Amino acid sequence: MDNGASSYRRFRDNGDECGLDEIIMDYSDGLMLYLTSIVGNIQTAEELAEDTFVLIGTKKPKFKGKSSFKTWLCTIGRNIAIDYLRKNSKHINVSIDDAPELISEEDAVEAAYIRKEQQIIVHKAMRKLKPEYQQVLWLIYFEELSNKETAKIIKKSVHSIESILYRARKSLKSQLEMECFDYEKT
Repeated sequence: MDNGASSYRRFRDNGDECGLDEIIMDYSDGLMLYLTSIVGNIQTAEELAEDTFVLIGTKKPKFKGKSSFKTWLCTIGRNIAIDYLRKNSKHINVSIDDAPELISEEDAVEAAYIRKEQQIIVHKAMRKLKPEYQQVLWLIYFEELSNKETAKIIKKSVHSIESILYRARKSLKSQLEMECFDYEKT
C-alpha cells in the first residue's frame, strides 16, 4: 500500500490530522517542483502546491486507488495549475512545446514527478561536495556552459576545470551510490 494513500485514508476517514501533515511533509517539495515546470515560477508553484493541500484538506476528495497516490496528488496539482494559467492567460503565455505536462496522461505525470524527485536527490548530493566541485558541476550541467566559459568564471585554466570536473563527477557518483541512487537508469 502506498504510504501517502494510507496517510490520506487516516486523515479522510478518521480525521487524523497527522495523516495530512505526513502527506504535506512527504510530497510538498516534489509537487512544488513539478508545478514549477508547469507555471515557470517557483513562488507561484509554492502557492499552487499550498492550494492543492488545502483542497485535499477541506474538500477531502476520494482517492480511488486507480493510480499511485503521488500520481493522484500531482494530477490534482496539475489541474489547479491549469486553472491558474487559464485565469491568468492574459499575463502568461505557455507554449504546449514548453510545457508538455499539460497534455500528458497519468503515467507521464508520475514520470515527471519521479524525474523531479531524482533531481532533488542529485541536488542534495551535490551540496555535500566541495564548493569548488559544486560550482563546476552547476555551471557545466545546469547552466550548460562550456569548460572554457566555466574556466573564465572561476578564473582557472581549461585544463584545471577538466580535472576538477573529473573529480567532481567521481565524487558525485560516489555520493549518489552511498544514497542508493541508481544513476544508470536516469
